[in-house]
This record gives sequence, structure tokens and C-alpha cells, in this order.
Amino acid sequence: MLATLIPLFDEKTAVSAYSVFAQKQNYLRNPSMLGTGALDGAGSILGLEVVESLGVGTLSDNQEVFVELSNISMFSPIEENCSMPHEKVVLLFDHTIPAETMYIKRLQQLKFMNYKLAIRNLAIEQFEEYAPVLKLLDYIMLDYKKLNMVAARNFFTKVYPNIKMIAVNVDSLEDYEELAKGGAYSLYEGDFYRLPVTKGTTKVAPLKVNYIELLKIVNNPDFELTKAADIIGRDTALVIELLRMVNHMAVNSEITSIRHAAAMLGQKELKKWINAVVSKELCADKPNEITRLSLLRAKFAENLAPTFEMAALSSELFLMGLFSVLDIILDKPMKEALAMVNVSKEITEALVEGKGDMAKVLGFIQCYEIASWSELSRQMILYNINESPVYDAYIEALSWYRDLFGTVEERKK
Repeated sequence: MLATLIPLFDEKTAVSAYSVFAQKQNYLRNPSMLGTGALDGAGSILGLEVVESLGVGTLSDNQEVFVELSNISMFSPIEENCSMPHEKVVLLFDHTIPAETMYIKRLQQLKFMNYKLAIRNLAIEQFEEYAPVLKLLDYIMLDYKKLNMVAARNFFTKVYPNIKMIAVNVDSLEDYEELAKGGAYSLYEGDFYRLPVTKGTTKVAPLKVNYIELLKIVNNPDFELTKAADIIGRDTALVIELLRMVNHMAVNSEITSIRHAAAMLGQKELKKWINAVVSKELCADKPNEITRLSLLRAKFAENLAPTFEMAALSSELFLMGLFSVLDIILDKPMKEALAMVNVSKEITEALVEGKGDMAKVLGFIQCYEIASWSELSRQMILYNINESPVYDAYIEALSWYRDLFGTVEERKK
């Protein structure tokens, strides 16, 4: 099985929900699954299985999760397989669930159980046919590239004022900002938040200078722990994170200084921790999804190293994933951004020119992030990769992210 999370943003570029998209088989490798074999396990809700296996806290802080529903899985005992609060689960379907009595009654039952309902890929000419379904909906996803968004907005505002509208396929920051101005849409989905930076500012904020200096130090082949510790000591947030990490690793140890805490981690672990946490701090003035994207790419790339027969380069792959959005973080073109930190020639070639073995791992990850299952299936055949290690690598990356920073609710406990 393959599964990925796609963020949904509000008008302030804060993540308000996630969609979980999943595929159970590589259909190019197993063409029989496109026929009657596709019905094997069709009653299961793959996205819900992912959420249940990870725990909601891995995904978000008490936010809604959209999971796909098919015309078969909608009749499964969903409530028996869902430990999440029902009102946090949004069951997402499309026109493959027809507007017929049997299906409408089932949607009414799910609505009665406090699940929320959403539909996508509905053409304008289907609005009248789906009127009984639309009356039950909490959300409708409107494709920015296919629909007249002004006409659609006016229609739903007037006819179905209780339905919250989600603009999807919004891949331009300008388009997002224009849509957000009107306030008609509740959520937005697209690549607008991670567009490559082609022009940069001439200065870097003072606090970021410290972070970049720290990255330069730890990415030298043999850096001094004391120098790194002294720079960490300039920033309270980094000190707190360092002490929290060390206390988690050594519960009964008394930490006497920042240098002592750094020494307890050791050079290898301190380097990995600094790269991860400093990147998070550099993202402080960016959408929080940039932080998650950077860290998940890093760990996912590291986890994929053996699968791509690049186990010896796992640390380099971690850095490549971590710095894959450095241009966005520093508001500079990637070449300029990478020049500010010490990374290998191979990482620079992968991120700037898209060349080398590392670049193919990054391309694979980028396809995975947007649930481009057809292209991903093609690449898995090309690289002779199976689904299981890929899925395990992604799930482990999500768990690592949860354990590294935790959610707000987990930290309160």
C-alpha cells in the first residue's frame, strides 16, 4: 500500500486539515488489479487505516482529516474501525457514488453518526442531479483549473449556503491570495505554498544569521561540539529544544551546561538534531507546512536510502530532503541559499540542477507527496522497487516527526 498526506490551508496559510490519499497496489505491476481484482479489499477505507495505525496526533493538532470513500467502502462498518472523534473525520467521495436512493440513505446514516461529508470532481452540469447529495454535504471541493470559480461561488453561496467551499489545484501564490481576499472559501489545496524562489532578498534576518552559522559549523566534516553549543546558547528556543531532547534520551542524567548537553548527544546525533531543529526555526515566519515538508522529506529520503541501494548516503539524503525547500525558507534562489550552508557537491547538483542519483530520490518523493500514483508506479518498476518498503519508509518518517516535536496536545500531557 502507498499513502500520503496532502495539506489543506485556511486564508492565513495555516494548515487546517489533511487529506489522506492511498493506493493499495501498483497497477502497472499488477494489471489484474484493474479488473475484478480491484474489488479485493475494496470495502476497506485505506486512509482511515493509515490514520488509525499512526494515531491522529501524528497528523495534526485536533484538526479534521479527509479520507477517501468509494461506492463499496461506504457500506463498511466505518464506526467500528474508527477511534477518532467522528466530527473530525470528513468522508470524501466523488461522482462514482451515484445520487441514488441506496447511496443517499447511507450518506444520511453516516451524517447521523456525526461524520462530515465532502465531494470532489463534480462537474457543473451534475449539480442538479446531485441536489439530494449536496443537501447533506459539509464541504465541496471545487477545481480551480476546471471551473468558473466566481460562478461556482455565487451558486453555492446562494443555493447551498451551509456547504463550505474548498478551492483545489491552486498552484499559484497570486491565485491563492486573490481567492483568499473574497473570504468565500474555507480551505485551499495546491502547490502555492512551496513554489521555488527565483528572486531573493539581499539580507537575512539577524536571528537567521545565527542559525545559518550553526548549519555551517555542523556540516563541516569534523566540527567542534563546543562551538556549536556556544551558538545554541544564543537562542533560548534552541536551548529548550536541546535540553528536552537530551532529557528524553537520558532521564536520570543531570545536565550541568549547554556544552554538557551537546556532548551527551555526541557529534553525529547533534549534527542531525541541529539540521532538523534549526531548519524548523528558520521556517518560523513561513507556513508551518514548510517545516513539516522539510523534515518529512529529510527523514523519508533517509529511510529510502536502502531501497534505492544508497544506504551509504543516508546522511546526505537526509540533508538533501531537509534543504529541498531552503530557497523558500531563506527567500533566495536555491543556488544562493545553498551557498550559505556547507553541503556536498552532490546535494547541490540534486537541488539546483536535478542531476545525480540523489535527484531521482527527490523526484520520487515529490511524486509521492502529491499522490501521483501512476507516475510513482512507473518509477517503482523502473527502479525495481516494491510498495512495502516505500510505505514503511513514509510511515516511519511520520512517526519520527511526531516523536521529534510532538503535537500541542501531546506536550500538555
